[in-house]
Parts: sequence; structure tokens; C-alpha cells
Amino acid sequence: MPSLPDMNATNVEELALRAAEQQHHDPHVQNVDLKPAFFDWLCRMGDNALIAGHRLSEWCGKGPALEEDIALANTALDLIGHAQMWLGLAAEVEDESRDADKLAYLRDAMRFRNVQLLELPRGDIGETLMRQFLFDAWHHAMLSRLTDSSSPRVAEIAAKALKEVHYHLERSSDLVIRLGDGSEESHRRMDAALALYWPYTGELFESDGVDKAVIAEGIAPDPEDLRATWDETVGEVLREATLEVPEAKGHVHTGGRSGRHTEHLGFLLAEMQFLQRAYPGASW
Repeated sequence: MPSLPDMNATNVEELALRAAEQQHHDPHVQNVDLKPAFFDWLCRMGDNALIAGHRLSEWCGKGPALEEDIALANTALDLIGHAQMWLGLAAEVEDESRDADKLAYLRDAMRFRNVQLLELPRGDIGETLMRQFLFDAWHHAMLSRLTDSSSPRVAEIAAKALKEVHYHLERSSDLVIRLGDGSEESHRRMDAALALYWPYTGELFESDGVDKAVIAEGIAPDPEDLRATWDETVGEVLREATLEVPEAKGHVHTGGRSGRHTEHLGFLLAEMQFLQRAYPGASW
């Protein structure tokens, strides 16, 4: 059994701090050359979770049934918690005295890096559940790969988030099947929701210089490598829901990952960021 340090020693606090630093040491965080791309990529992960979580939070108190109302609120809280972890690490990488809150509440729309799919208005419950399912299928595939990231910090966040996203995917899949293979009206609505959101899904699998930089360092997978898993998951659920997979590949609406957004994000941020914009630095 290894010997323990003398807990009465004067340097015990220093030893504890050093141990904590070693446990969380991540060479990528201090990599100056990688900083711009790593920061941008972390914001993409964080912004996806934040904007998806905010859209789901809009259902709080308005769900079609009490159980669904609570489930949507819980999923929103999960995603906002994930956003806090990703944006917190992004702020650490940036090293410019910002934290997760400042990145969430004090950036303008053009600085956000979420995919356009997630910023669209929440629509009816069928649209909300279809969009959530399409995102959950991608999110689960991405986090599963990130648990093997060369970045210990990224792998740690992914492992924590994956436990919750596994439930998100299970739940949204079940509801898409139940509504798609339900009544004539529910089937019609889910089919319309699928047609609405499908053209936005292609952006989930695009790659650019940011992706190439983090791929080269072994931090994240190539987004295109997630497509086969996503196709399989989505195809299986849609078949069981008696919904046809659209023939188009879904590369119509893109640009969110580089800051080109729909008009809807501006309205979302005006609501989400109001308190910090009106009362900078306000705290409870």
C-alpha cells in the first residue's frame, strides 16, 4: 500500500492542489496553436446544448400532459447543464477572463456556433419531439465517440453527458414511434415535422477547418463518420413509426456552425439574455 503524505505537514494544501492539477491535466487546453479551433469547437458543442435546452424550456408549464411537461423541463435542464460544462471549458481554453455565463449571455448571435436546426421556433409538440429525436440521435453518436477523445477534459464531459443523452434518445425515439404510428392526425403531424426539419440535418455532418484541427489532434471524430450511425438509428425508428425517410440528404440549410443564423436566433437570444444585458453582472 502506498504511503500517504503527512496530513499535518505544512504543504498539504499544495500537495492537494498539485494532485488536482495532475488529475485534470490536459495538454490541449494550453496548446496556443490549437486555441482558436479548440475554442470554436467547444462553443459548437456548448451552443448546441444551450439552444436546444432553451427551446425545450419554452414548454415549461405548457406541455400537453403533466408527465410530458416535466420530462421536457428535465431534458432542458440536462442540456443546459451540458452547455455549462462545454462553455466552461471553452472559457478556460480562451483564457480571456470569461466564464460559461459570459459566453452564454454576452455574445451576439453571429458569435454563436449552434446548428440552425436547433434555433428554429419550437412549433407544436410533434415538431418539438421530431427535432429532439433527430438531434438526440446525432448527440448520442457524437458523445459516444468523444468518450475516447485524446483530451481528458472532453472525454470526461462526454462521459457525464452521455448517461443523460442515452435517456433522451430512448424517450424521443419512443414518442416519435407512438405518434407516427398513432392516429391519422398524429401521423400527419409527425410526417410534416420530419419534412420541415430534414433539410436542416445535413449541417450536423459538415466539416471545416475547425473540425480538421481537432480531428488531427484526436480530440473529436470527423462529423461525416457519425452519419452511418445516425442513419441507422433514424431509419430504424422512422420505419417503426411508419414514416418514410426523406430521399434528400438534408444539405439545404447550413451556416450556423460558422455564425450564419436564421432570424429566429436573434429573438431567442433577446429573451434568454435579457437579464444580463439589462443588469450586467446581476447575481442572486
